[in-house]
Amino acid sequence: MHRIILWLVVAVAFMVSLVVPDRPEVEACQSRDTRVVAPYAVTGYWVMPRADPCVTRRMVEAIHAIGGDTLITFGPRFSARPDPEFADCLVDGRPCAEVPGVRRVYTYVTSEEFGKGLLRCPGLDRRIESRGRIFYRVSLAASCQDPVHDLVLVSTDGDGLGNLMTEAAAYGMTVFPGLPAAPQLAGKPWEPDPAHTAALTAFTTRVLADYRERFGRSPAFGGVYQSFELAMRTRAAKDPIIGLYAAQHAAVAAALPGKKILVSPYIDARRGRGFPPGQVAAGFAAIAATRAGAPMAVAVQDGRGTGKVPVYGVHEAEAKVAPRLVPVVGDVSNAQAYYGATRDYIEAAARQVPAGVELWVNVEGFEPTPVDGECGRVDPLPLRGRTTKSRIDQQVMAAGSFAGKIISYGWDPFFTCQARYDTPALADDIVNGWQQPIIVAASRKEMNGRAGILVEGYNLRGGTLRFDPPGVVVKQEWYGKGRLESAWAPYAPSGPWTSITATNEAGLSSSSGYVIR
Repeated sequence: MHRIILWLVVAVAFMVSLVVPDRPEVEACQSRDTRVVAPYAVTGYWVMPRADPCVTRRMVEAIHAIGGDTLITFGPRFSARPDPEFADCLVDGRPCAEVPGVRRVYTYVTSEEFGKGLLRCPGLDRRIESRGRIFYRVSLAASCQDPVHDLVLVSTDGDGLGNLMTEAAAYGMTVFPGLPAAPQLAGKPWEPDPAHTAALTAFTTRVLADYRERFGRSPAFGGVYQSFELAMRTRAAKDPIIGLYAAQHAAVAAALPGKKILVSPYIDARRGRGFPPGQVAAGFAAIAATRAGAPMAVAVQDGRGTGKVPVYGVHEAEAKVAPRLVPVVGDVSNAQAYYGATRDYIEAAARQVPAGVELWVNVEGFEPTPVDGECGRVDPLPLRGRTTKSRIDQQVMAAGSFAGKIISYGWDPFFTCQARYDTPALADDIVNGWQQPIIVAASRKEMNGRAGILVEGYNLRGGTLRFDPPGVVVKQEWYGKGRLESAWAPYAPSGPWTSITATNEAGLSSSSGYVIR
């Protein structure tokens, strides 16, 4: 079985020239392997741009090998606070911010090298090499002759985004760079500070103009990701996050016509802190209304990784919560802890998907807290643990047949970390188990006058369906393939609920049963 070589554990570093989407092959890097060896149900991942093009290539190759076709990055924070990061930014021996008429200085620490599209005012806007580092100075003045203006200082560690775009194009993949993230309101970090929205929008417009110039002809440039999160619930009439979305998305629609805006709102089913599924439709509509005519994908965070939403079956409301959720909600039943499961929220969202919008699902690829001996995220806080392939399978099941696409946060470190050097990463487990069937929907359906069960999902071809209780195994008699695979077997359930497990022609079985009433 082909094994993915995890890019984190390969120590190769080369000094390379600036990478742009149409640049020649970098001879120092290993050649590309464009095979897809384990096409899994999850097809997109959040990644971190890397300044080393060879590290980037290995990362993109590993994601592509398990069926990934979409890469998403978080946008850096557009900050209104002083930052010692910029002490090295000097022009003719003087601090970069010491120019006439500056009202406020913003900072932006990123992993990309901008081009001419960012720079508009000669002499004032400029790329600066200082003390071995690269900076940019950008005026946000409406006119280069304005006597008073805001200034943005940008620091970069290399062209990670350019590297990512180059490799994605070579592998036939799509990239959604993160929009600049809004400054947070003091005391309410979950809200943007409206005092800086105008400056953020002006800077966003400049970044998008640069993307249009640098990536406009790249087949990998699919659109942008909205980096500021919000809950997909009923919103206030003048919600500050919706206001931020409207401003930034209007800038996207104007600068990048036809490019998609990706948003990933969260849901929270915890009783007392979250909200019931009935609020999802209103939240969906409020987000969709900000798209300013641009195509939009709303990738609902499923909430399992943070413990905000469980993935229990329709028969498990009174069962105890999963052990990994106990630190979040306590040792109680699912019904006591939560308003519902992931499936309830995704179904609620799917009932009213607005025109021009696609429903995606973001399955959270981690556990709420780590356990001893488990790898995961140690920085930034909170700590998160590594999950299993069977748990991800359950999340894919919970997403149902409604998701136009399933993506996951996030590749690094959750799919790449290893408890020890000789133990597999989650990505390795996917390579070894990708052919296991996953049932995402099931329904009663007659064929040729006979009662039966139709299932939809992945890797269903051939084999049997097992129905529990009573443990009856029935051979599949029909198979079809569209966006999802379908299989039918003659069976009439008699109990209040039935768990269905598929075994395919390769002899592999579902890691979890799919339950219908």
